[in-house]
Amino acid sequence: MNWDDLRIFLAVARTGTLSAAGRRLGLDATTVARRLGRLEVEAGRSLFEVTPAGHILTARGQDLLGHAQTMESAAIACAEGAQAGLQASGTIRVSVAEGFGTSVIAPHLHEFADAHPGIGVELVASSGFLNLSRREADVAVMLARPQRGPLVARKLTDYNLGIYGRRGVARPLSSIADLGEERLVGYVPDLIYAPELHYLEETAPGLSATLSSTSVNAQAAMIRSGAGIGILHCFVGDLDPLLERLLPEEVDIARSYWLVMHRDLRGVARVKAFVDWLDGLVTRMRPLMVGRP
Repeated sequence: MNWDDLRIFLAVARTGTLSAAGRRLGLDATTVARRLGRLEVEAGRSLFEVTPAGHILTARGQDLLGHAQTMESAAIACAEGAQAGLQASGTIRVSVAEGFGTSVIAPHLHEFADAHPGIGVELVASSGFLNLSRREADVAVMLARPQRGPLVARKLTDYNLGIYGRRGVARPLSSIADLGEERLVGYVPDLIYAPELHYLEETAPGLSATLSSTSVNAQAAMIRSGAGIGILHCFVGDLDPLLERLLPEEVDIARSYWLVMHRDLRGVARVKAFVDWLDGLVTRMRPLMVGRP
């Protein structure tokens, strides 16, 4: 089978639509459909069922998927071998939690770009994470260790969160019990995408946000404006001169970030270069990460 056609097959399997696969590969949807059709003729049967939700793998498609992924892994290894000794190059897509991406990686990313001018970085900082098993990203910094998939994971760093208010506006608090009398800022309860984000419930049962957002950056902006108090990462709150930490001895939430990648990418030069740089960055920032500046 033609490897270029198999690349298209993998892109459709991972994205679920011809148009999304085309965008990923830099092809138009018509070309993707034509090449996929050629592969299905060669395979002797349909590889996808076309549904309103997108392209779903058939049984034959599932069988081919494993073989195509093996060929992809071999192609990556061959490319890395050919580039051994050369300067790392290419593009790496990094999926990270919004707060970490905005406040930790983005302000320092120029350091990586200066050190590795041949590597482009696509920083996807949002609520939720791209799927590494489906190769939607090369590396992810996640809130928890994934339990399945062809992935390798290790703890990247611990971090802490505390409760913050606008300096000079938030009234002094004597205990956690006082939080029930405050206007709280937090996540939209039914849109929380990970159990690690249930900060208010962990702080005290029954606490709920009056002002809420799916974006931690929006929450920080509300707290900064004096609209209310809320729980933020220490690497956000402690760096903001408009914010002050409240009840630091009583509200000190500990979490960890996990570095995750597809197992086939461990030895890829551009991935290794980014991971090494990120390790150095979080080591430098560790006191701030854990709220001990």
